[in-house]
Amino acid sequence: MKITVKLAAAAALLAAAGLSLAQTAPAMAKDGALVGPNDMTLYTFDKDTAGSGKSVCNGPCATNWPPLMARAEDKAAGDWSIITRDDGSKQWAYKGKPLYFWVKDAKPGDRNGDGINQVWHTAKP
Repeated sequence: MKITVKLAAAAALLAAAGLSLAQTAPAMAKDGALVGPNDMTLYTFDKDTAGSGKSVCNGPCATNWPPLMARAEDKAAGDWSIITRDDGSKQWAYKGKPLYFWVKDAKPGDRNGDGINQVWHTAKP
């Protein structure tokens, strides 16, 4: 009972400040692409099967294409899901497709990974 009351009070205070307890999406749309919290472009990999709950980009692949990692407390919602990688870590997926950064994108707005080997594509909302 006390936790519920405190949570409700915290939610009311946050609402008064224009905030909420709801989790925000792990990425956002910007200029027609999904970008991570660091404002860097996100990509999808054609070899990943949408909805499989797996990433096939591991080891050296993941060094070049770092996954958009999920934290233990993150929860899937709507088009956003969380997959478990081969090493047991968690990764965000959008519409069932795991999301990655490209190591050679140097600044926000770069989309240098789009079209690489005809299997990497800018993630779109």
